[in-house]
Amino acid sequence: MFYAGFDMLFSILFPILFLVVLGMILYTIIGNISTWNKNNHSPRLTVPATVVAKRTEVSRHHTDDTMAHHTFTTYYVTFQVESGDRMELTVSGSDYGMLVEGDIGKLSFQGTRYLGFERN
Repeated sequence: MFYAGFDMLFSILFPILFLVVLGMILYTIIGNISTWNKNNHSPRLTVPATVVAKRTEVSRHHTDDTMAHHTFTTYYVTFQVESGDRMELTVSGSDYGMLVEGDIGKLSFQGTRYLGFERN
């Protein structure tokens, strides 16, 4: 009796769970493609800006089959432009290390894509 109920519950929940996970994967892929496309169609701009903040985000991934641990660090820098608006952009680790809060210069970007920063 217990197994029959479990089989029925599993036969209902498994497809629902599968569709939810598939939907989340598709949503992420479509969102990334949309951002990539929007950035490609945005103009390349170079504007005076100041570095106002820096932060990192560390994510850890563990695989059971090889018992390996992988750590990934994403680097973010917040720039303030002359109008007072701020934008946080993802930068490479080497650019992150070269930028200091308070730096003033020219920020080059395309949409949400960081292209470079030239100090005055």
